Amino acid sequence: MSDTHRTPDPAQPEEARTPQGEASPPPAEAKEKKPGAFGADVYTWLQALVVALTVLLLFFTFFGRVIGVDGHSMDPTLNDGDLLFLQCVGYEPQQGDVVVLHKDFGDITTPIVKRVIAVGGQTVEIDYTTSTVYVDGVPLEEDYILEPMEQPDSPYAQGTYWEVPEGSVFVMGDNRNNSADSRDNRLGPVDERYILGKAICTILPFQHVGLVH
Repeated sequence: MSDTHRTPDPAQPEEARTPQGEASPPPAEAKEKKPGAFGADVYTWLQALVVALTVLLLFFTFFGRVIGVDGHSMDPTLNDGDLLFLQCVGYEPQQGDVVVLHKDFGDITTPIVKRVIAVGGQTVEIDYTTSTVYVDGVPLEEDYILEPMEQPDSPYAQGTYWEVPEGSVFVMGDNRNNSADSRDNRLGPVDERYILGKAICTILPFQHVGLVH
């Protein structure tokens, strides 16, 4: 009787020693990339880029805009050269907001960035001896200003009391001693229609990125 169990012959090739009825797997063949596949990938990426740019363009056209800070009137809250993103659509000014407005007065002919101190129907009074701003008779806690206020030298900014008309805002810079703002009677309380938008955040430079408060 023959013995059905055989010891594998070490000299026999590996393929021959596979169990009976099983074929050795064929060697893996490298997949060849179809001609033009790279071009198709580039076209797809370009399509996605065009769509993204179109969405951004529409967004900034109808809902917001980007504008730069020019000057130091908002130190230390904002810095000269900061790039801001503004909310332009559906915005109603609120006390404490930082806004960008464009109304020529004096030698200023470009948009300016200021803080809303009071809105329509409110009163503003400034006591320079104590560096205090009162809105409707209530003193503001202004921890955002650079330094205590001093009485401006400009003959156009000698007022200390204002009544803000409805539909207007009274604005000042956080760097009070280096800011042309509503204290200047050539500007005064500003009609809300001159407001370009509310500063939401700083987007450049990277070390200044963050929300505007």
